Parts: sequence; C-alpha cells; structure tokens
Amino acid sequence: MAGQDIATKTIIDTAAGPAGGGLDSAVDSPEIDPTFRHSYSKDQAILIRRLRRIEGQVRGIERMIERREYCIDILQQTAALRAAVDSVALLVLEDHVQGCVRTAAESGEADRYIEEVLDVVRRSLGKPVRTPRV
Repeated sequence: MAGQDIATKTIIDTAAGPAGGGLDSAVDSPEIDPTFRHSYSKDQAILIRRLRRIEGQVRGIERMIERREYCIDILQQTAALRAAVDSVALLVLEDHVQGCVRTAAESGEADRYIEEVLDVVRRSLGKPVRTPRV
C-alpha cells in the first residue's frame, strides 16, 4: 500500500512540473464546495486500476535492471510506462474539461479554468507557463 502512495505521488509530482507546484501555483485555487464532485470521480476505479498496473510496470523495470537485462528491452518498457502515465493523465484531463471546465463555463468562470488547463498542458510538454494576462 505504501508503494502505491509513492507511485501516485511521483505521478502527481511529475505532472506538477519542475517548479514542484500544483495547479494553484499559477492560478488561485477556487473555493471547493464541500458537495463538489470532481469530474474524474466517475472513472476513479479505472484510474486506480491503471495506477496499480503502472506501479507493477515500475517494479518490473526495476527487476529488469537488477537482472541486468538488455538495454533496449528496458527502454521499450519505459516507453510503455510513459504511455500508461500519459493515458491516465489524458483521462483525467478529458474528465476535467468535460466536467469541471464545462461547469465553470456555465457559471461564468471559464477563462480561469481554461488558463489553468493550458498551464498544466504547457508544463507537461516542458514549456514555460505564461504569465497572467492583464
């Protein structure tokens, strides 16, 4: 169980970018209504299952390195790992846009949420976050 927490934290830290800050580093976090349900909630079981599979992939790569397996085989597994992490990120992003951003648009707060999404996408692509427009 502790390993799962570490794997999940690593994925979150990686998505947060090199600055180490979360989404709220560029945009103030909205006040969360206690009844608010994140859009990814409906896919939570799928996300957890994928994260556990990713955790298994990491352990498999670790074993390959311990056994000194062929470099190319390890590189192929790291590519598969990267694709699996990207798949989780894309699912959360899709849910966020279809749920949270749509809800924000309906309440007149779309611009802030759109900038937040663009900033996290920029970070994930290794691009600098834009300074807020004035």
